[in-house]
Amino acid sequence: MKIVIDAMGGDHSPKAHVAGAMAAARSFDDVEIVLVGNEEEIAKHLTKRKNITVLHTEDKIEPEDVPTKAVRRKKNASMVLSLREVREGRADACISSGNTGALMTAGLLHVGRIEGIERPALAPMLPTLDGEGFLLLDVGANVDSKPAHILQNAYMGSAYMEMVKKVHRPRVGLVNIGTEDGKGNELSKEAFAMLQQAPLHFVGNVEARDLLNGVCDVAVCDGFSGNLILKSIEGTAGTLFTLLKKELTSSLTNKLAAGVLRSSFKNIKDKMSYSHYGGAGLFGLKAPVIKAHGSSDHTAIFHAIRQARQMVNEQVTTIMEKEAEKQEES
Repeated sequence: MKIVIDAMGGDHSPKAHVAGAMAAARSFDDVEIVLVGNEEEIAKHLTKRKNITVLHTEDKIEPEDVPTKAVRRKKNASMVLSLREVREGRADACISSGNTGALMTAGLLHVGRIEGIERPALAPMLPTLDGEGFLLLDVGANVDSKPAHILQNAYMGSAYMEMVKKVHRPRVGLVNIGTEDGKGNELSKEAFAMLQQAPLHFVGNVEARDLLNGVCDVAVCDGFSGNLILKSIEGTAGTLFTLLKKELTSSLTNKLAAGVLRSSFKNIKDKMSYSHYGGAGLFGLKAPVIKAHGSSDHTAIFHAIRQARQMVNEQVTTIMEKEAEKQEES
């Protein structure tokens, strides 16, 4: 299979993307990787070229660019060319850590939407205390959702967790302000009723405070709420580690204690790190498109490649298409 990477998107491009690609090429013999971007810049970091090629372009989409204008005007941007490779059948999946809005726009324009899916969703894996993680969707692809969109997201999320993460009968929870039936606004109430009737393992309403405890495998909500949850988790984790580091270096005694517990703190940090979970899938498109975190390092890029490889191998997009067809027939 062939996976194409927008090597110029994100905070650490192209160094992180090249390092992640080389690590993936060593680990997965069945994967060919295409790095799209400035060949001169990429070559500075590309020490091993086995199963890796470069598609040169000097144009890229900047974080501050207006998504729709950038996609239409910058036709040779690394992100646009990456998605065009997928559209024209020269690649099976695409990864980018660049402008999220532009990736969504370009994905819809060049890859296309699965028939029956009204709006694609952005779905990252987030950490849980048991290390298994949970899938949250939508986290901002659509801030104004309808009950039908939430139901479609539940089907797509359940299919992904079952096929890629190998979770038997994934538990689907609706993020709400309380666990009781009948809680929430009209959107939540209507979505709850639809999820109850669906052939999914629906466990009812779940509260945001319980998500990291692993209360469900798939958490669904509107994009506005999902984005708030995502940013709150990221912000809290960052603040917690900053406070912990400050406290552990505040005195000689604390520094000695920190030295003894160094490996334990590293394990905690690894469990809470997004980099080991890959990226956020843009579910609802006709091919796997992965949005890696803007600050992705080489580890995050490697796991995004692993994630894309699994999605291609397990034919997740085909499964989602079949689920969409079933919904339309019912």
